[in-house]
Amino acid sequence: MSDGDVVVIGGGYAGVRLAKRLDHTARVTLVDRKDVFFHRISSLRAGVRSEWTVTPFIPYDRLLRHGRVVLGKAVAIDTAERRVLLADGTRLPYDVVVIATGADYPAPARFGGSTTEEAVKTFNEHQQKIACAEHVLVVGGGPSGVELSAEIRLARPQARVTLAHSGPALLDATGSERAGRRARAWLEAHDVEIRLNSFMSPGNDFGTYRDAHGELIAADLSFWATGTTPNTLWLRLAGHGDWLNHSGHVKVDRALRAEGHQDVFAVGDVNDASELKITPAALAQADLAAWNIRAHLNSSGRHRREPRFYRPVHRTPLIVPFGPADGVTMLPVPGGETAVLGGRTTTLAKAKTLMTPYMRRQLGYTAA
Repeated sequence: MSDGDVVVIGGGYAGVRLAKRLDHTARVTLVDRKDVFFHRISSLRAGVRSEWTVTPFIPYDRLLRHGRVVLGKAVAIDTAERRVLLADGTRLPYDVVVIATGADYPAPARFGGSTTEEAVKTFNEHQQKIACAEHVLVVGGGPSGVELSAEIRLARPQARVTLAHSGPALLDATGSERAGRRARAWLEAHDVEIRLNSFMSPGNDFGTYRDAHGELIAADLSFWATGTTPNTLWLRLAGHGDWLNHSGHVKVDRALRAEGHQDVFAVGDVNDASELKITPAALAQADLAAWNIRAHLNSSGRHRREPRFYRPVHRTPLIVPFGPADGVTMLPVPGGETAVLGGRTTTLAKAKTLMTPYMRRQLGYTAA
């Protein structure tokens, strides 16, 4: 084992992957404010269906054989003393520190509080509100908005569901018009009202929402699937605002190191390496950063290994479930085209299990 101490801040997809990759070659400490891994991919369904409530929560206790998981909140990185400071006063020495704090997602794809019990309570509240709602408004026609609208419709076939999107077509940011048409056809066939070119904001009265044309919609429940915010406010508060770009992402070089720092890496949704903030990109970054960290720790002088460079992912398979038994899969093919596959492929690849067995295996548990 290497003599190096690696502190990974954040136990999401990228942080877990990287910590596991380095477990046998460094002294790894994974820091997270949550007491379990949060499988966010399954969270939209968990926020709607009670039988999925606990599915997103996978314990960390089998992730590392040699390293450790510390429950806490990082508040600063002391680059002079090479220590990570936690909110409770704990100081963790490092030879390499990795920022993997991810991004904050809108409800219900959010871990409420810091314990499983608090998050379960939040999911239960969402489920109860959806069960009682007569009209649910979902704002945002990207993959999350489409998926959530489908989940709500299948759970509440008698309720009115409206999906409002500021763009001209559903899934327009994916670049696949065919996928957008398929999503719209499925939703409309299931009586979901689609409002395109409809930028929404809260109305003057409680429970009302206004579009860019001034038209009001009344709904007793709303969800906003309109993007994410990188979890980097703590870095700004700690005096590292110069590490961040205008959108709050950590600026990294091609080796995924924070600019100007050889021993500070940033991976996943938190960095500016790619505009495509999806799980496959985060995992690819974690793998490359793990290689570069091993090279940094285990080589010196004229024998030092050169780092590998990350190539931003611009085209990758994207799967959008319409509930557990249908959906659309976008598969890039040579020549810049995108193949659009239907329900059977989507169900097998993601829709039925939402990749839960895969993530359980990654954390050392059986698939069940």
